[in-house]
Amino acid sequence: MADHYSVLGVSKQATETEIKKAYRSLARQYHPDANPGDAEAEAKFKEIANAYEVLGDQDRRNRYDRFGDDGLGGQGGAGAGNPFGGGGLGDIFETFFGGGNPFGGGPSGPTGPPRGEDLESVLEVDLIDAVFGGEQMIKVRTAVSCDPCEATGAEPGSGTSTCRECGGSGQVQRVRQSILGQMVTQSACGSCGGRGETIDKVCTTCKGEGRKIETVSYTVDVPAGVDSGSTLRLSGRGAVGPRGGAMGDLYVHISVKPNARYTRDGIDLYVQETIGIAQATLGTELQVETLDDPELILVPKGTNSGKTFRLKGFGVPQVNGRGRGDLVVELIVKTPAKLSHEEESLLRQFAELRGEHVDPADEGFLSRVKSAFK
Repeated sequence: MADHYSVLGVSKQATETEIKKAYRSLARQYHPDANPGDAEAEAKFKEIANAYEVLGDQDRRNRYDRFGDDGLGGQGGAGAGNPFGGGGLGDIFETFFGGGNPFGGGPSGPTGPPRGEDLESVLEVDLIDAVFGGEQMIKVRTAVSCDPCEATGAEPGSGTSTCRECGGSGQVQRVRQSILGQMVTQSACGSCGGRGETIDKVCTTCKGEGRKIETVSYTVDVPAGVDSGSTLRLSGRGAVGPRGGAMGDLYVHISVKPNARYTRDGIDLYVQETIGIAQATLGTELQVETLDDPELILVPKGTNSGKTFRLKGFGVPQVNGRGRGDLVVELIVKTPAKLSHEEESLLRQFAELRGEHVDPADEGFLSRVKSAFK
């Protein structure tokens, strides 16, 4: 087993404050929340926590200095020697009575700095960016570590002292009456917040929080096919915890802006294309602009307005899946509002050949209304 002093990077003559400072620095670096999916970092974090569990307790540190790990009596790791397994009997009473072990057991050391808050933000993206995905920048108002005090909350040059309320244990015991008689409950110390220590001189920059509020920019990797209502989780991109606590997570809610040309329905896209009467009647080749490359549509003779064509695979990709939706093209047959004399003459000839009644060329609508009242 690795030497605990070497794990924390301190000498055997290191003070209690130096050991705590080294532990906090390494814990922030290797915390699983800051290294999601990194098994090596997780193993390193456990090793760091185990080293601090030994060296952070003066009695155990003395035994370790004299006899090594053998002097710890099998207590070198968290939860060693627990006959109940898991959280132990204290956790059972915690569940039912809201306090610690009524027999005086439970956590025996400081709880450490709390984890930072999770944050939420909304990211607006264009439809094209939602279809193809890519990197987007987002700005978040969040808590970051205070540089002057190195996230300790203590003014540079100052330090911390053992909490007088809890004697450095981070826990306080209270006696109360219950249906089982007198019960002793254990909870985090209110004076030190469960840390077991208080600050001698508060940092003037962060007021003892060990963190400050700033606007931070993050790069969000938007997956292809994302839609409004989707939420992306950025692990370890939330607020940093007070006095060196681990960072929370950032939840980014996606909002896709409407597009002037395309309408989306799930993984399908819809678009309207306009053609003339002659094209609809006689048929034509129509080039349609898609989000990829232009595609040619063969419009058959006698096509009516509202006719649709489906272009396979030109829609929206399946998020974390295979394939894409379709692009549905709806044709709108446009009737001309104004005609030249030659165009009108040809159209009248066409109507006469088909036996269709139309207004006379020399008589408009108003003329016919006046004639009706004569």
